Amino acid sequence: MAKRLKMIDLFAGCGGMTAGFKPHGFDPVLSVEWNLHAAATYAANFGEKHTFWGDIDDALKGDIPEADVVIGGPPCQGFSNLGSKDVDDPRNKMWKRYLQVVERANPKVFVIENVDRFRRSAEFQLLLDEADGGMLSGYELSHAVLLAADYGVAQRRPRAIVIGSRVGRIDPPPRTHAKVPTGGLKPWATVRDRISELPEQPSTTSLPEAMTTFFGQTVPGEFKWLDLHFGRNPRELSLQRYDCIPPGGGRFDLPDELLPDCWRNKPTGTTDVMGRMRWDEPSVTIRTEFFKPEKGKYLHPQWDARRPAKRVNRVITHLEAAQLQDFPETFSWCGSKVEIAKQIGNAVPVGLASAVAQHIRGALS
Repeated sequence: MAKRLKMIDLFAGCGGMTAGFKPHGFDPVLSVEWNLHAAATYAANFGEKHTFWGDIDDALKGDIPEADVVIGGPPCQGFSNLGSKDVDDPRNKMWKRYLQVVERANPKVFVIENVDRFRRSAEFQLLLDEADGGMLSGYELSHAVLLAADYGVAQRRPRAIVIGSRVGRIDPPPRTHAKVPTGGLKPWATVRDRISELPEQPSTTSLPEAMTTFFGQTVPGEFKWLDLHFGRNPRELSLQRYDCIPPGGGRFDLPDELLPDCWRNKPTGTTDVMGRMRWDEPSVTIRTEFFKPEKGKYLHPQWDARRPAKRVNRVITHLEAAQLQDFPETFSWCGSKVEIAKQIGNAVPVGLASAVAQHIRGALS
């Protein structure tokens, strides 16, 4: 049995990265997450004892254990295409707190993940400068934008990955999948692969009544598997709109009489809103508001042009979103509907984290 390695997960969220790393021999000795419900989800799956619920500044005031690997995704809203793109956004500075933990934990390897836009930011250049005589002077850095679909995730989600190593350069992992597979690559996983076995029509619109306690606080949960397969109660007008949209389609498929004024007056742009997924392709990026069709291509892929009765006119459920993020069936969740949706959308796809973990484990071995 290969030696288990110690790991720290910062800005851990609900634990998407830890879920990918743990099966490859990495055991978390510290995780830090400020959101109560996300921290509770993390603790429910990986243990409360090593989970620090609170601000990373407060965590830095205490003991930081030594670790073989530090992983994490500092907040990215300031870099995101959906964010303010404000270079002075205080959330953009959180990678510096990350480096302070690296300095004290002295890992062999660290991994930073962020939105693809991060590599084009001024903050990223400052990060690279730290490897040139700064806090990271003992580390070699490599970085790339990885597409989750290229690593077996049924989702076209790009993420910037930075790997720092003081035991020799470790490049990002080579892709294992491709849209057109050649040279031993596997085909992309699809929406069908992940959600086709789930009931087409959820039997409820609510989470079960359940409460649990973590960090001395009571939160909704723990919820598992089909608990997350709940629907919504859309208006009749919304159902009429959904019914008009074929796989791969969107708001431009709506007839004029069903268009809201905001779209009627905006004939270009925002092409993926009110969109329907395709069964035999990866999904678009699962964001935190995937349960709102006006936010992206989140309608269920089942639609038949000739048989209206065969159409599934609803957005994907929380469970379907979690499956497209590669969370295992055994995963437990804590929080309200909205809080769990945030956890799912903010997470690193487990399959992508797993590919990075396997690659790093091989390098360390």
